[in-house]
Amino acid sequence: MPEQPPVAGWTPTRALGRAVLLTGLLLLAGVVLGRVDLVVLATPFALGTAYALRRRPRALPEVWIDADDAHLVEGAEMGRTVTLGNPDAVEYEVAVVRSRVSPWLRIERVGFAGGATAGGKTVADRPFVTSVPAATAVDLELAGTALRWGRHPIGPAGARVAAAGGMLVSRAVITEPVRVRVYPKTEPFEAVEAMPRAAGLVGAHHSRRPGEGGELAGVRVFAPGDRLRRIDWRVSLRARQLHVAATLSDRDAEVVVLLDVLAEAGRSGGVDGAASVLDTTVRAAAAIAEHYLHRGDRVSLLEYGPAARRLRPATGRRQYLTVLEWLLDVRAHASSHEPYDQVFGPQLLSADALVVVLTPLLDERSAQMLARLARSGRFVVAVDTLPANLSPPKDQGWAEVAYRLWWLDRDTMIAQLREHGVPVVRWAGAGSLDQVLHDVARLATAPRVGAR
Repeated sequence: MPEQPPVAGWTPTRALGRAVLLTGLLLLAGVVLGRVDLVVLATPFALGTAYALRRRPRALPEVWIDADDAHLVEGAEMGRTVTLGNPDAVEYEVAVVRSRVSPWLRIERVGFAGGATAGGKTVADRPFVTSVPAATAVDLELAGTALRWGRHPIGPAGARVAAAGGMLVSRAVITEPVRVRVYPKTEPFEAVEAMPRAAGLVGAHHSRRPGEGGELAGVRVFAPGDRLRRIDWRVSLRARQLHVAATLSDRDAEVVVLLDVLAEAGRSGGVDGAASVLDTTVRAAAAIAEHYLHRGDRVSLLEYGPAARRLRPATGRRQYLTVLEWLLDVRAHASSHEPYDQVFGPQLLSADALVVVLTPLLDERSAQMLARLARSGRFVVAVDTLPANLSPPKDQGWAEVAYRLWWLDRDTMIAQLREHGVPVVRWAGAGSLDQVLHDVARLATAPRVGAR
């Protein structure tokens, strides 16, 4: 059976060219000069080259990156594996593997399974060399720390191998990158105050409406349809007429987290460094959603920006995982056009929903959006996500004066929002919204006038 020619992608190296050239020159010189010693000297080179090429590779190497779906959180240890496979029956004497890694994945240890391991902060940028026996695969293990939330790529990864004693080299084989999902680290958040107005049928919040619940509202005369277990026998015997204990219904609340993505400010330093506007926004949204979903409330998310992304309201752990996935795609979208304005419609924002707006208040349109929400009669809480340690410009001259004037103008805008009934608080983790929710719940007892 005739041998099949090698597949395309293998090219001769300079070593093969030098061996053929040297052998040819020695043979030619021996024949022309009639010197047998030159022919004898060329024989080892010819035999060595022929022996190395007797088994030529017929398949290119294979490279892939494991697609582990483990849930990572900021600051957690992560590990991925770049695998180099040899499907051929010929050993790869030298294999060079290299992979690109996102800067938000700090790779600290890299090494082949069972071999030496390199350490450092930039080890992923180095090429790694190994040998691959026939019909086997070797794993390049990448281990480190996930520094920031998001979808971070590992790859593309590429490899080139040499076979036949270094006489043949393959073309570069490159694999597609794999995205590593890193979820935001949620700060501990608690809000012990009652919701302004519970809207659903079941839940953990006490409604002001009578119904089946655990909060006692008073005692009244028995009426058709009342449950017998609600009869208050002590009052009934005293009044000689059946009386029942009236309760308030327990209802769930709808929380809408509105993310202002019109601008980004500050520099992100990862989980242990400084937080930018998007860092604070995403982590605060995850903490608020986790808290209210754990209490059985319905949570939805909206983006105030040209992308107009929306997550429908739902409850339970599945909704929390969906929220985390949704937050991984949050990006700042600067646009001169009017942002998506239909967020004020009743089909997206119910009248009884608590709207928590995460905004840096860097754009005048954000303040106008908050004012419109307040005028529509909804319960609005604005959470300031601008970094408190935002450094002023370092340029000399009028830059520092302009920065101070801008900051004063921003303080004036916040004061005007508070005059319009929009509480503005800075995000500070646990207890950030307690006092604000207390004030909003107190205002909910007053008559509300909706905008015409």
